[in-house]
Amino acid sequence: MLIEFFQEVRAAKVPVSLKEFLDLMEALEKNLVFANVDEFYYLSRLCLVKDEKHFDKFDKAYGAYFKGIELMDDLFKSEIPEEWLRAEFEKNLTEEEKAKIEAMGGLEELMEAFKDRLEQQKKKHKGGNKMIGTGGTSPFGANGYNPEGFRIGQKSGRNGRAVKVWEKRGYKDLDSDVTLGIRNIKMALRRLRKFARQGAAEELDLDDTIRSTARNAGYLDLKLVPERHNSIKVLLFFDVGGSMDPHVKVCEELFSAARVEFKHMEYFYFHNFIYESVWKNNLRRTNESTPIWDLLHKYTSDYKVIFIGDASMAPYEITQSGGSIEHWNEEAGAVWMQRLKDHFNKVVWINPLPEAYWGQGGSLGITKQILEDNMYPMTVDGLEQSMKYLSR
Repeated sequence: MLIEFFQEVRAAKVPVSLKEFLDLMEALEKNLVFANVDEFYYLSRLCLVKDEKHFDKFDKAYGAYFKGIELMDDLFKSEIPEEWLRAEFEKNLTEEEKAKIEAMGGLEELMEAFKDRLEQQKKKHKGGNKMIGTGGTSPFGANGYNPEGFRIGQKSGRNGRAVKVWEKRGYKDLDSDVTLGIRNIKMALRRLRKFARQGAAEELDLDDTIRSTARNAGYLDLKLVPERHNSIKVLLFFDVGGSMDPHVKVCEELFSAARVEFKHMEYFYFHNFIYESVWKNNLRRTNESTPIWDLLHKYTSDYKVIFIGDASMAPYEITQSGGSIEHWNEEAGAVWMQRLKDHFNKVVWINPLPEAYWGQGGSLGITKQILEDNMYPMTVDGLEQSMKYLSR
């Protein structure tokens, strides 16, 4: 049962294992849901999807598999175990209905009649007085009017469809292949963490408090510890102006998320590529720049360095003296980038351009080569991969 559905989910690149599929089967065997479209959708997603960034992929796989199936009984009608049917029947019967069933010959006879009609029925049925379906007078089905019948599955609404729960697809922004939003950025940045307790002792240490109170024969002995903070130190360098103008919004989101996640963070701006100086105020960039040499002397090698830019420029802007389009640089940008790489342990480049547009040559290829291929796309997966590299 549902093997094809499991394969469809895996084909959609949702990392689901056989164990998760068996968990879903066990949940169905225990009758956690029965012939209810919404409940089956949420149960299957709960069992098969371990990370919410895969919700949209799961939704697309769910829609592809169940397309054309209007009711869950279309899927299960030939595979419903008898014990499920019996449990569902008994659950929905009132005392009055049970008495009427006894008048028909008892539950055993009704079950046999149900199975016979299930075998005879080849298509969806609505109305009428015999077949299993909706809105009729048969004793089997949903929303019918037979006084000696009972509901099968459908608890309330009519016209349910197995794909209705995914049609809105509210998880597109969680997909690991799409451009980031602030929430997704925060989730990805959290992979780069190293906690340390710093500052005044203001946070309750519950375990130590319990132990100390027990040793004091029940007299409360509060134990406090410094609050835990992410001790990772980060340097952010943002490319601004020119071809980066279309990416301003996502860079702002990345900056906002990083300020929340990292207590020790500094940021600077550059244009196109790194040369002998950077700046913190774009309006005063010509008067208040910071030499790269000062950064190398001020910030220790354990700072994680992240460049954010599209690396789209003329190759000579990286490789030649005087290559900068804004000023005369005595030394090539590649030289300054190498100095940064030699000083800091880990350096990555986050590119807002889709990876399909990168190519192998030009300025992008040169930048990737200098950074030893540590360039990542600005997607959830790309940012998570870069954080994983920085955390090693």
